[in-house]
Amino acid sequence: MLDLMRKKAGSFLIKLILGAIVIVFVFWGVGSYSEKRRLRVAIVNGEAISIMEYNEAYNQIMERLKQQFGNNLNDDLLKMMNVKQQALNQIIDRRILLNEADRLNFNADPQELADTIRNIPAFQDNGVFNQRLYTRVLSANRLTPEGFEQSQKNAMLINKLRSFITGFVKISDREVREWYQWDQAAVKIKYLVFKPDMYTDIQPSDEEIKTFFEKHKNEYKTQPRRKVRYLHFTPEMYREEVKIEDEELQDYYDTHPEEFKQPKTVEARHILIKVATDADAETIAKAKAKAEAVFKKAQGDQDFAELAKTESEGPTKDKGGYLGTFKKDAMVKPFSDKAFAMQAGEISEPVQTRFGWHIIKVEKVNAASVRIYETAKSEIRGKLTTSRAKNLAYDAAEAIYEAAYDGEDIANTAKAANLEVKTTELFSPNTPPQDVKNGAQFAAAAFKLELMDISDLQDFGDGYHISQVIENVPGQIPELNDVIDKVKTSLIKEMQDKKAAENARAFLKKLEEGSDIEAESQKLDLPLTATEFFKRSDTPQGIDRALIAAAFKLSDAKKWPDEAIKGGQGYYIPLFVGRQAPEMKEFEKEEEKIQKQLRSQKQSKIFGSYLAELKKNSEIMIEPDYAE
Repeated sequence: MLDLMRKKAGSFLIKLILGAIVIVFVFWGVGSYSEKRRLRVAIVNGEAISIMEYNEAYNQIMERLKQQFGNNLNDDLLKMMNVKQQALNQIIDRRILLNEADRLNFNADPQELADTIRNIPAFQDNGVFNQRLYTRVLSANRLTPEGFEQSQKNAMLINKLRSFITGFVKISDREVREWYQWDQAAVKIKYLVFKPDMYTDIQPSDEEIKTFFEKHKNEYKTQPRRKVRYLHFTPEMYREEVKIEDEELQDYYDTHPEEFKQPKTVEARHILIKVATDADAETIAKAKAKAEAVFKKAQGDQDFAELAKTESEGPTKDKGGYLGTFKKDAMVKPFSDKAFAMQAGEISEPVQTRFGWHIIKVEKVNAASVRIYETAKSEIRGKLTTSRAKNLAYDAAEAIYEAAYDGEDIANTAKAANLEVKTTELFSPNTPPQDVKNGAQFAAAAFKLELMDISDLQDFGDGYHISQVIENVPGQIPELNDVIDKVKTSLIKEMQDKKAAENARAFLKKLEEGSDIEAESQKLDLPLTATEFFKRSDTPQGIDRALIAAAFKLSDAKKWPDEAIKGGQGYYIPLFVGRQAPEMKEFEKEEEKIQKQLRSQKQSKIFGSYLAELKKNSEIMIEPDYAE
């Protein structure tokens, strides 16, 4: 069947969707790198893992992070995520697991593989597998059917291995009950906190400042700086080369019907009478009565918008309750169900949602429709042109990359290709170049290169870059006088923290000697805060997570901890007040969910241990450039 799909498939388009399909897998790429470049990142049990596999994994993780964090993705976050190591671990783990699946004689049935691919929504048109769409989606993502099918086959083999290793896992009723009792238990405490910033009279001597600087001087080292020469290949550079035939536009329109459907929309106003989510029946009834009174007014001659300005308790009050035009899934279900069942000009009786009671006035109803080909044609051309221009930019960048060599100036290669070479000013990791989109990522990549090394193709969201470090200024340790204010500030903070810790320990000692916590806290003029009962998963306002964890270790037999609890505000001293066992009447509702959760956790733990043992008994050699 897959052979037939290839023979009948077309050839273009669509760069989205696929990342969401196979987010757990890494696709097998095509192409080659220069003979003069290292072709592998690691060797696992005698088998080489290519740099192409690594780049595929790295880029896929990066794409997932971009989707997850958007503009918040920065250098610090990337460093914390350690994407390089994630990608390396992913491809090594996959190779080890595939080898184990082979050793155990697991196989992927061709029909099973074909059925799996046929059921992937991205390859379906109105729920039916589309042969042309299949190849086109792959082609747009620079994948061959053979490569994609291999990645699917690998995923199936690993899933079979996982099922074989973890299929026996069972969770007993006792385990479920004990976990529920542990998770839903609640405690109540009193606590006080020794905050370092309370100690404002600390003034270190010159000798203490000097000693502190000598001990921590590497922390004041200036940032290294680099100057980078780079080539930038943008889709805009290649748009004029792209030619889109009318039949391709029509083909895209025909194979993407959902894209051109205009759903039914409603333009409306509303008046909201708020009700808290935990309100009792009496409060809800009073709010409803108020909403019904407002509804009666709305039925009269009074202007609805003016009524909303005086009666509504919602955020759109000042706009006369105007909500604009919206799709059905844009509002909470009870509200949408009512609004989309109404005609223009109608006013609804009060409708209850989790926000309270709504009186809705529908001002206009826009029926569902489908954009005709002629009106969508220009948009399709723009989309396909952008996609192909980006492919051409990649191809051009890859050709230059193949022609360049580490240690040689990329300006020479660029000159031969009549390309513009750009050069940054000196920049540091914390002050990246301003003329590059996503400069933090650009800088992070530059600081992974040695002097005169040439980078891989890099995508920072505005096309493709090839970079070369042409100047490197190492960081330097400054003279004390140049940073004395910073040093003094840091030393004072350390001394304040030390003082807070010492006083907290002294306070604990008094408790151990029999002193009353309230009396001792009053002597120190420290507030003793009492909490309500809270669970492990709760986040009571002002209570540090470290304090919550410590609270559940206390009991009537051990009312305070052995050591002060270091938290975000300082050093906490908690005092146990009481513990509540969970009410088991809710247990039956949660039992099945908890059992599945615990089984999944146990399976993951077992499979993780199994993989760790396989890795321990494997021969793994990682190339120096990719080692941690």
